Amino acid sequence: MTAQFAKAEKTSEAVGNGFAIQVSGLTKVYPGGTKAVDAVSFDVKEGEVFGLLGPNGAGKTTTIKIITTLAKPTSGSVSVFGMDALRMPEQVRQMLGFVPQAISVDGDLTGYENLLIFAKLFFVDREQRKKRISEALDYFGLTDRADDLVKHYSGGMMRRLEIAQALVNRPRLLFLDEPSIGLDPYSRMQVIRQIRDLNRNFRTTIFVTTHDMTEADELCDRLAIMNLGKIAASGSPMELKRSVGGDVLTVTVSGPLPDSVPKDLGTLVSADGGKVKILTDDGEKAIPKVTDYLEGKGATVVSVSLSRPTLDDVFMKYAMADLRDGSFRDTRSARRSISRHGR
Repeated sequence: MTAQFAKAEKTSEAVGNGFAIQVSGLTKVYPGGTKAVDAVSFDVKEGEVFGLLGPNGAGKTTTIKIITTLAKPTSGSVSVFGMDALRMPEQVRQMLGFVPQAISVDGDLTGYENLLIFAKLFFVDREQRKKRISEALDYFGLTDRADDLVKHYSGGMMRRLEIAQALVNRPRLLFLDEPSIGLDPYSRMQVIRQIRDLNRNFRTTIFVTTHDMTEADELCDRLAIMNLGKIAASGSPMELKRSVGGDVLTVTVSGPLPDSVPKDLGTLVSADGGKVKILTDDGEKAIPKVTDYLEGKGATVVSVSLSRPTLDDVFMKYAMADLRDGSFRDTRSARRSISRHGR
């Protein structure tokens, strides 16, 4: 992106207090009494990459809809760069960009045409449209393919075009829903790198939702984990991993798997596929006790390994659910399918 564009991004300041988002006591109750969001409070600092994690049904989507002024809460408050999102929705929307999980580009239009439509939808001044589109295409390495139909793009190129669309109106806050979903490893690496560059070079505040714990660990400065409408835990990836415990003990067994383990052995994270995973303060001391316990339950220990906690372990501790549920797999499959058949 050109130096002139970078200057425009950096000097586009609004009145604020150092926070891009401040959410306080946010509650949403749907007709029938379903409480999707339950007294949630958190903040996102200006210029950081913030991740909101949680299984489907945790309340993430409702929370994001309220922040982006697409839904109203039952109670609580939301401030975006110091502006009340409930009282000033139009002003808040002008500062936001959003890249959904579902495919948002039109495969029967060119890359340039897709960006032009977004520029018009966001009321980008006619004299500025061509310049902004050109800069966005250049930044995401799509200039040479600008006049090609998007259905002939790779999955990674489609995702980069979607992010470019969201940047046409120069948002200060960018929402990314599953930014690398359905991408091959190389395309995923490119998208992650460009998101990092966008945050680092232009101080764009980025709000990420993802089911990929490796992606969350690589991208996010801070994270919050939602479960059952509440914030179950928050902090930097390192802080959250430290909160889990000292070691992760993985025991491969043949025979019956335990439903639980005694508290003095640690916390049972999972027991499936012939593997028992336990969080423990001191893995080396726990090994003989755990193996004795499992063998006493009729299992045969095949192997034992120790590792440090990962964000997957953090999620299992605080949400007690598998992130990779049906809707995530379905969307990932759909993205891969359209990319495969489009080229």
